[in-house]
Amino acid sequence: MHPDEPEPELVAYVAERLNQGDVIGMPTDTFYGLAVDPVNLRAVERIYEIKKRAKYKPLSLLLSEVSQSYELARDLDTAFDRLTEKFWPGPLTIIVKAGGKLPLRVTAQTGNVALRVPEAAIPRAVVAKLGLPITATAANMSGLPECTHANGVQEQIGDQIPLIVDGGPTSRTQPTTIVDLSGGGSSWMILREGAIPTHEIALALQRA
Repeated sequence: MHPDEPEPELVAYVAERLNQGDVIGMPTDTFYGLAVDPVNLRAVERIYEIKKRAKYKPLSLLLSEVSQSYELARDLDTAFDRLTEKFWPGPLTIIVKAGGKLPLRVTAQTGNVALRVPEAAIPRAVVAKLGLPITATAANMSGLPECTHANGVQEQIGDQIPLIVDGGPTSRTQPTTIVDLSGGGSSWMILREGAIPTHEIALALQRA
């Protein structure tokens, strides 16, 4: 699939496979991820099985635009607005309180959800076509390196998923930075420093 101008017929095909409950390997702007319809609990469970991922770890969700956040989360405040205005689309994952529409399984019973609008055109196009966010956990076995090419996904887990979208190499080799805003108020915490340095997050949140 073309990384910058995804072909509509291919996007529609991927969205239909997600609708059917398939787990699909797909490029983002950081690493290749495993995409499913997050409301399909069997598909979500399959991700945990494939990755051998701990059940207490929630899955992050990719959006096509910032406005979708308000349908999936609650109690979003100015800190969220500042970060999304500056860093989305981009390699920033933001943890906020989950809204009532999301199954608890996606939040790993935490009541929180991790959201991101990626720079990569392919996942944004698929989300827009599907009309739902998609999961974005890295398409690798837990404990093994993340994949920046489709062939890496094929080598690690190709025998366990029915479809891999080859969008060429990802544009970055660092993971997303993860910021936790779920505490509310003015509290925030960096859970993982990745492509965006902590000091840039701090500057954005201090801005009047």
